[in-house]
This record gives sequence, C-alpha cells and structure tokens, in this order.
Amino acid sequence: MASSESAGLITIGVLARASGLTASALRFYDDCGLLVPARVDPLTGYRYYTDAQCRRATLIRQLRAIDLPLEMIAKVLSGDAGRARDLLDRHVDELARRASEASRVAMMVKRSLGPHVAVSAAALAQALEQVRAAAAGTREIPVLAGLLLEASGNALTLTATDRYRLSTRTVVVNRQHGGDWSRVLDPDGLGAITAWLRTVEQVVATPTGDGLVLAGDGAEHRSAVIDEPFPDHRVVLSGLGPARTRVITARGRLLSLLETATTTVRFVIDSTGVQVSRGDAAHRLPATVTGSAITLSFDPATLLPAVHTALGPDLMLDITGPDQPVVLRSATDGDLTTLAMPTRPADQDDACRRP
Repeated sequence: MASSESAGLITIGVLARASGLTASALRFYDDCGLLVPARVDPLTGYRYYTDAQCRRATLIRQLRAIDLPLEMIAKVLSGDAGRARDLLDRHVDELARRASEASRVAMMVKRSLGPHVAVSAAALAQALEQVRAAAAGTREIPVLAGLLLEASGNALTLTATDRYRLSTRTVVVNRQHGGDWSRVLDPDGLGAITAWLRTVEQVVATPTGDGLVLAGDGAEHRSAVIDEPFPDHRVVLSGLGPARTRVITARGRLLSLLETATTTVRFVIDSTGVQVSRGDAAHRLPATVTGSAITLSFDPATLLPAVHTALGPDLMLDITGPDQPVVLRSATDGDLTTLAMPTRPADQDDACRRP
C-alpha cells in the first residue's frame, strides 16, 4: 500500500470520502466500466485511483443525483463538451416534463380524495346550454349573470335567473364522493368548456377554493366562480300559488310559432285548446288543457328561450295567473324546469292610464 500511495495513487476509501460516493458504489462503477481504478493490487485486490479520477467520481455522483442513466453518464464524460451539453439539456427537459406530469397526477389524486362528482359530459354540456339562457346578459347584479351548480343527493343541479326568467336542470350523476357542495359559475369561459365537454365521455367536477375543476380524458378545464350568495330559487318555486291551468302541448309546434313572432304573443286558453295571436294573425295550437280558462301574453324574447331549451317533444305549462310566472316543465333523462314571466295584461295597462 505504501508503494502505491508514494506513486501518487489513493485508496478507494480516500476517494469515497473525497467524492461523496460510498466504496460499494465505486466498486459498482468499476464493474460497469464507468470508473476503472488506475491500479488493482493482484495479491490483495485493493483498488487504487489517481487524484484526477476524484473529479470524475464527483461528476458521476452529481449526474446520478439528477437520475441520469449510466449510459448517458458515459457519453457526458466522454470528452465531447458540445454533446455533453445537448444530452444534459434534453435530460433536464425530460425531468421537467415528468415533474409537471407528476404534479398533475398528484393534484388529481388529491382532488379525488375530496368532494367530487362524476357525470356524463354530454348531459352536463346540454344542461349548461339550457340553463344559461335564463341568466342575466349583463353584470349589473353579477351573481345573476352566473350559474348555480349544486351537487347533492347523487344529482347535479344547475340554476340561472335574471329575475324575469328562472331555469333549473337536474342531471343524475354516475358517482358522488364527499358531502354536498355548490358553486356559482362565472359565465366567462363557459362556452369553451361546453364545447370541450362534447368531446369527452365522462367528466369529474371538483370544487376548489377559488373555482371548479372539470377533468376528463386527461384534460382539465377550470371555471372561475362568483363569490356571492345566489338567490334561493326553491323559495321562488315554493312561493308560487297552485296552478289554475295546466297546458300540455307539442314543443315543436309552439316553438315554430314563437320563432317567427316579432311582437307580443297572446295566448287564449280554454278547454278546447290554445289560440295563439301574433299581431293580426291567429293560430290554433292543439293542446290538452285542464283547469280554468285564462288569457295571458308573452314577449317572445322571454318565452322563446324557455321553449327552445326544453327537453323532449312535449311541454307542460303550469299557469297560476296572467301576472304570475308560468312554470314550463319538460323531461327525458333528467328534468328541466323554467319560469317565464308574462307581460302585463292589456286591461291592467289601460287601468293604469285611466285618471
């Protein structure tokens, strides 16, 4: 050993301490051909290294610390500096990609541990489109421009209102985890989210501290929220008086009449059906009517969206009075309830003008 050290060689123990590698790691790198000793004593098998090899050992430790594979370490240490820089840049880029993916997966797993619902993406997209028609078009009262989304009792309910209309749609969820929760979705970006929902099969909706995350097929979309209390639509619905008149009619026929209307549409309803007047033209709308005869009028801009977004071929109208919200109900797989406010009856307008 003394003759070796006097010749400028160092032992494996000295190299281990100087480089930060263990003796067993140095033996491993010898067997791999990555760091071959300068001399191996033929009698004892002791390995001896040069001082210059200490730098190579240190580089190996540093490169292994960033998970560089052995074959790439050999290429980096081959002496071609340009090639070494390219290899390291590509490796760091891959590490960044993997770290980003790991962060994304970890975030998804953490969210899956908290409250969330899994629902048909197509059903949620349809519900968003249907309910948005009743939201306010301006932000004069910000919360009325938003959509209330509630997860409760294995169902997802969306509600919107502009004070003249109210629309609420319930969708059965495939899975619910955790307790009940709700968020008021900001309308900005909902169009893009709705379009994306039509490209995936199932989506998982997870509330976060500052919004809502929708995840499906490896992609995520975030919806901002409006941090204001939403009007209690259940109070509005329960506060309506009992329906005096119920009308069941074909949605398509009513829709075609409203789509061509440019002025207030007047409905004269009795046991024989419904007469719809648009200006000077009158049309008979086949319908099943139960309850009292009644006459009421609508602005097409109020009634048309409610009829257009209804579900299925049939539409049910529950009417309390000519100056009370009319409840429009429809259903296929899920249900949709919309309130539409009639215009002021003509005889009330006349009464207001009389001295």
